Amino acid sequence: MSTRRRLWQILGPVLIAGILLAGGLMVPWHYGRLSDSTVDRAAVSMSPDVFLGARIKQQAVRSGYVPFMGSSELSRMDPLHPSVLATKYHRSYRPLLMGAPGTQSLTQFLSSQTLLSSRAPRKVVFIISPQWFTPKGQTAAAFDFYYSPLDTIVWLQHAHNTVANRYAARRLLSMPSGRSGGVVTGALLHIATGQKLTTKQRRLLALRRAILTNEDALFSRFQLRDNLPRITRAARQLPARDQATVLARRADALGRKGTRGNALGIDQHFFRQRLGHGELAKLRGSQRDFDYRQSPEYSDLQLVLQQFAQHHTQVLFIIPPVNGRWAQYTGLSAAMMQQTVGKIKYQLGTQGFTHILDLSRDGHQRYFMQDTIHLGWRGWLRVDGAVKPFLTKHQAPDQYHLDNRFYTRTWQQTLHPMEAGKHGQR
Repeated sequence: MSTRRRLWQILGPVLIAGILLAGGLMVPWHYGRLSDSTVDRAAVSMSPDVFLGARIKQQAVRSGYVPFMGSSELSRMDPLHPSVLATKYHRSYRPLLMGAPGTQSLTQFLSSQTLLSSRAPRKVVFIISPQWFTPKGQTAAAFDFYYSPLDTIVWLQHAHNTVANRYAARRLLSMPSGRSGGVVTGALLHIATGQKLTTKQRRLLALRRAILTNEDALFSRFQLRDNLPRITRAARQLPARDQATVLARRADALGRKGTRGNALGIDQHFFRQRLGHGELAKLRGSQRDFDYRQSPEYSDLQLVLQQFAQHHTQVLFIIPPVNGRWAQYTGLSAAMMQQTVGKIKYQLGTQGFTHILDLSRDGHQRYFMQDTIHLGWRGWLRVDGAVKPFLTKHQAPDQYHLDNRFYTRTWQQTLHPMEAGKHGQR
């Protein structure tokens, strides 16, 4: 037998299988609906496949789920968590949890592309953590972990020459994922410099989108973290009546039990794992130099606001506090935190985003925080007091008027909103 024939017998089936797989992924397949149980599981899974994909997000929104966007706050599923309350009391809405540790405005901007590209949600709940607004903003490692080529391509296919799109393209090119080469990097360079995509770029992007869409449809359901048992167990700890005073008593009881054993009012399990064995003593005064007033995150947030305004989506913004006793112990400046919150609220309010729940001064309340920076029993109850009427009652249409000065470095670096003045477009 010739060498050529032996090689074909060995490699031929592999090549044929590869060609068939590639061809199959390029065909625009039409998939049926996911089962309701799959969507229910995905809505609380906080799995990267949900955040990065399209099919599950879109079907969940069409089924009435409401996106709750944020970061690690959403993973603290105690009995007063929004998903638990909605499940226990059969609310007319169910949260679609979109966030995880490390997801900030830039990742939320990208993730919203496939979420908003079909049937955009009428309402969204968005948790803004002041801790996002560090001097360097979104870390490259966290961004790359949650980077979605599919969402990026969807955005590129609709990106015109605007201040927002030029900023977004430059921001993506500052990340390793955006500079990884290929058609996406080339397209980003065109948008960043105000150029139109070429015909060849559009064809290659369309082909790549078809492949990624089929991959998402085929594989996204198989790697979902199953948090439904956690939700069920937590719901059993709630009273039968959906009544604020009854829930407040339960929140106090759960908080008292959960924080027993430390002076900072922190969940004892978290305290033992993160702050025990002498770690706490090392952290005294460790945050006295922290400053969240100057950050590229403010312009990244503007990208998110632009998306919501474009699709006429009403948004309830929630600004959580820091555990008050923890802030005092670590030396975190209360004045700096309030200036940070003031700058965030100024950027929201002056552009018509007026649904804001500011909890930044509530970190000293007992049982309000579960740990150092994440909402706990009383905190989630306060959130529910704003979320429930926002989602169940009619809200007058918002009048958005976006301002491109929030993309400027001047705004990123200003210490106080009134110092920036009005600056022209870049």
